[in-house]
Amino acid sequence: MLSRDQLRDHLVRTRIAGDVATPRENNLDHYSSLANGDPYYALGLSFDHPWSYRDVLALMAKSAGVVADPGHRWGQDTIDPELTIDALDAMAERVAAVLARPEPRILFATGHPTGLLAVHLPLAALCERHGARLLTPGEGWTYAGSGFGRPRRIRYLQDVAMLDDRGNFVHTHDAAPMRHMLHELDGDLPDLVIADHGWAGAAGEAGVPTVAFADSNDPGLFVGEAEGKIDVVVPLDDNVLPRFYAPLTERLVTLVSSAL
Repeated sequence: MLSRDQLRDHLVRTRIAGDVATPRENNLDHYSSLANGDPYYALGLSFDHPWSYRDVLALMAKSAGVVADPGHRWGQDTIDPELTIDALDAMAERVAAVLARPEPRILFATGHPTGLLAVHLPLAALCERHGARLLTPGEGWTYAGSGFGRPRRIRYLQDVAMLDDRGNFVHTHDAAPMRHMLHELDGDLPDLVIADHGWAGAAGEAGVPTVAFADSNDPGLFVGEAEGKIDVVVPLDDNVLPRFYAPLTERLVTLVSSAL
């Protein structure tokens, strides 16, 4: 496992954190849209009180490390690698606590099959090795998702839920699949959901203990964390080359294993 300093350098070099690829104007557009009540950016969550644009920006500066200055409107934005590592360690602690229970039930899902799936798969395998039952509700459920109205369905790869569109795993922010999965469980909810995007938001909204990964342009999950609906959110660029996540994943898996 890389040291903390080595991992921080890796995160910056691969742009998982540091100067990230998501442009400032995209981040601010999403913060404004969330503040204006656009449900797409809430990622399946509802909030206990209104969040103004300035409130969202301040939260994202605190929780993800984006530039706090509201006058910085275009160009480069950032994620603080120290916040990424701190949240990653907090996630490991939360996962280990659940795995310490007898026969825990865990549900994995990702809206980033070309990126974060590389993190979910090893973590899911670790949880299974330590006695967790990995849940797979809703497999094959089909709905008209946000992909140009074409039918999409829930499909699992090694017990990680994703959306399938005509045989291809697809990127999604939708919360509807997780809502269906939890409905199918009929009240017998997981002990933990490990997810991102709307998969995580819908789980947190339903009161399921949830840890998540989120990019700097996904403010909904960070607001959910601030309001106590999501336990931990790890800030990171959520769609770099899959192999770049390997040191991050190794730290997560190693810390969980060492805590058990």
